[in-house]
Amino acid sequence: MESGHDPPFHWPCTPATIPCPAMTVLFTLFFGSFLAATILPFSSEAMLVATLMEGAHPSWLLVTVASAGNILGACINWLIGRYLRHWQTQRLAAGKYFPFSQATTDKATERFNRYGLWSLLFAFLPIVGDPLTFVAGMLRVKFWLFLLLVSIGKIARYIFVAAAVS
Repeated sequence: MESGHDPPFHWPCTPATIPCPAMTVLFTLFFGSFLAATILPFSSEAMLVATLMEGAHPSWLLVTVASAGNILGACINWLIGRYLRHWQTQRLAAGKYFPFSQATTDKATERFNRYGLWSLLFAFLPIVGDPLTFVAGMLRVKFWLFLLLVSIGKIARYIFVAAAVS
């Protein structure tokens, strides 16, 4: 018979060596970092600093989790951008509403082309980073190259944040 303090069931955690509360913190950091890479205004750096200062997890694990979430979010932006031109052309040709005018996408394309692929190293920057990943998809930047450049910038940023906190 269970005591009044035990939950009615125990959810299995994976990997088995990480207790459930730790998994919750890691999932929250991952999801927050993912959201921060989308157009939603969210600070994954603040979440990383808070979990680093808590001291319950190794820095390398927190940097890895935050990086993975943030990079995945950038990849989603790339995918949306990749298929945007197709949707935009169809909707505008049919006289239907589309959230970006042709002039807006042309201007974004011009700016991206001015600074080139290397600008993807700065995809972690607030305000300009998310549109960079989106435009890279629109311009059909090769995914492997996009992933490499974005990953370098985002991982370096989190390593810098972790080093500053330590």
